[in-house]
Amino acid sequence: MSQKTVLTGDRPTGRLHLGHLVGSIQNRIKLQNEADKAFYMIADVQALTDNADNPLKVRSNVLEVALDNLACGVDPTKTTMFIQSQIPEIAELTIFFLNLVTLARLKRNPTVKDEMKQKGFGEDVPAGFLIYPVSQAADILFCKANIVPVGEDQKPMIEQTNEIVDDFNRIYGQTFDHVKHLVGDVGRLVGTDGNAKMSKSLNNCIYLSDSNEVIEEKVMQMYTDPTHIHVEDPGKVEGNAVFAYLDVFDPDTKGVAELKAQYEKGGLGDVVLKKRLVGVLHDVINPIRERREYLAQDPKKIMQILKEGTEEARRVAAKTLAEVKEAIKIHYF
Repeated sequence: MSQKTVLTGDRPTGRLHLGHLVGSIQNRIKLQNEADKAFYMIADVQALTDNADNPLKVRSNVLEVALDNLACGVDPTKTTMFIQSQIPEIAELTIFFLNLVTLARLKRNPTVKDEMKQKGFGEDVPAGFLIYPVSQAADILFCKANIVPVGEDQKPMIEQTNEIVDDFNRIYGQTFDHVKHLVGDVGRLVGTDGNAKMSKSLNNCIYLSDSNEVIEEKVMQMYTDPTHIHVEDPGKVEGNAVFAYLDVFDPDTKGVAELKAQYEKGGLGDVVLKKRLVGVLHDVINPIRERREYLAQDPKKIMQILKEGTEEARRVAAKTLAEVKEAIKIHYF
């Protein structure tokens, strides 16, 4: 790798949640202090692949995801924050990369298959949605990023990007580095309902902007052990969402281990556990929410940060696209 360049992004389809925090935001904050360059993309084009009939939903959430990231500690003096749709070079790269990918390969992508099933697309999947792994490769490679912090479920996307890198370099000459995926300490945070993944579309999230009252309400409804009916009953730790969250967010690991032993033995009620988790999550979310509320008072300033970052990203994209066109032999003038 010639230099350490990091790219991450979020789809602006709603405010961000705890799964985003531990899955990628914590890594992007850490890496912005270590990388030579760091980019953060608000993926509005990608969001339109399954929200084409509701563009206002996408537009209204651009500011929301920017606020979430800034409140968590993404620093615009260290990370170039930009809006995907304002970089037309990404769309051009996508067209060139599509020539290197087959329809069969796109349909085999595990992440795409899972999301198609979740959204009920079947064979009526929008073409833009089916090809978004190729668009994602262009998102990554326009700035020659070689490190991408992702959730566990996004690893197949990075694999497909590296296939495109290999094919492009083989056919046209060495142009791009391989991309390394970097999964956070928690590859996937379970939903509050015990589902395998916290997801906006499944409505099983605790958001970084949730109030203390909302956090408490959601925690009190969390999935635990359905067979643990009475306090004295032995309970199961495995698959228990409350313990999954305590493992991630409670700094007192010894105390959590003692609670697990007591729960499995019997004599510990779910309400006690949930109240402990409420306190832990208040400590995590309160500083983020308070900073978010402060930043939200000046939305023009946030949009100016995105405008300046987008202008910088556009300069980088133009340079990469010129190299790509020269490699493909379509640099005529």
